[in-house]
Amino acid sequence: MIQNSMRLEFPSKSQNESFARVVVASFASQLDPTIEELADIKTAVSEAVTNAIIHGYDDNSGIVNIECNIIDNKIEIIIQDNGKGIGDIGTAMEPFYTSKPELERSGMGFTVMETFMDLLEVTSEDGVGTKIRMVKEFKSIPVKE
Repeated sequence: MIQNSMRLEFPSKSQNESFARVVVASFASQLDPTIEELADIKTAVSEAVTNAIIHGYDDNSGIVNIECNIIDNKIEIIIQDNGKGIGDIGTAMEPFYTSKPELERSGMGFTVMETFMDLLEVTSEDGVGTKIRMVKEFKSIPVKE
């Protein structure tokens, strides 16, 4: 059962990446996370939003949507774009793979997300967009009101 939720929508501009990670971390703070848990969330959100902006919209403008849900001692984070989509998710999720080798990026976005979150699910459709669902379970017990 969802105890709290929030939604955020913003233009696919690179300067909004830091805004998104701070908003999600602030929302997650109600679960009394450790500094390490907050850093994990910020890093994973940063990677997912950056992927949406750089790869999803490919220098075109669009909208990035974030939905967060608090469920018991977990946060579910869904980041979605309506961009070009991923043709082969398996290949895209391989470490060091990048569809933009001309950029100074390492191709480790999905690997980072998998490392810092307890669950990562990626769904995508060519020409429709990509949805990333991540879940993080907190070790601390949330304060119930």
